[in-house]
Amino acid sequence: MKNLFTDIEFSSSTLDRYFVRTSISKSLTKMAPNFRGKLLDAGCGEMPYKSTILNNFNVTEYVGLDIEGALDYNSIVKPDFEWDGVTMPFADNTFDTVLATEVLEHCPQPLVYLSEACRVLKPTGKIIFTVPFLWTLHEVPHDEHRYTPFALQRLFKESGFKESTILPLGGYDASLAVMLGLWINRHRGTSLLDKILRKILMPIIRKLIAIDLPTADFKEGSMYTGFYGFAEK
Repeated sequence: MKNLFTDIEFSSSTLDRYFVRTSISKSLTKMAPNFRGKLLDAGCGEMPYKSTILNNFNVTEYVGLDIEGALDYNSIVKPDFEWDGVTMPFADNTFDTVLATEVLEHCPQPLVYLSEACRVLKPTGKIIFTVPFLWTLHEVPHDEHRYTPFALQRLFKESGFKESTILPLGGYDASLAVMLGLWINRHRGTSLLDKILRKILMPIIRKLIAIDLPTADFKEGSMYTGFYGFAEK
């Protein structure tokens, strides 16, 4: 079965999520040198990146963790461990890497999550993350935050990490592509006009994604689809 997170194809039905999913996969590849040893996927969901990580990165063991009573993404795929949102069920200094893809926006108390991630990491271990900035309300009502780079840096520092690197997932052109995709696939319907609009928008969205070159200067007036990076304990 095709993995719709890592193997998503560009089509009329994926205009709303194509860039977001491909940008996350690409960000993990860019972060590959930071993956090592025993990895905790903290907020793993369906664990869509497990095979990619184990087959391509320097990771020796993969452990999936999710919150007790988390949304039932998949009736077959279950996390290896569950936690209560307060204390992760692991000893201090257990993992070399923590992965947090699209998790922090769902944490009512992100400092609790990050402090626990820092605690279970070994010294010099790293948390690798992605977060959305431009996206719809999702997993309602468990959608809590949208972060700026400055908020992320502060949260990592306050939770015990020594330093953090924040990078953009997509800039102005990708943001427009995402909004057009969301508008046509989630706001519009299936009328003849909507089908015509999709055909018109497909090459425009593809072009916007192709020319997108976001910069990490994070200056006044900048626009981003989301952020990725890492923080070191």
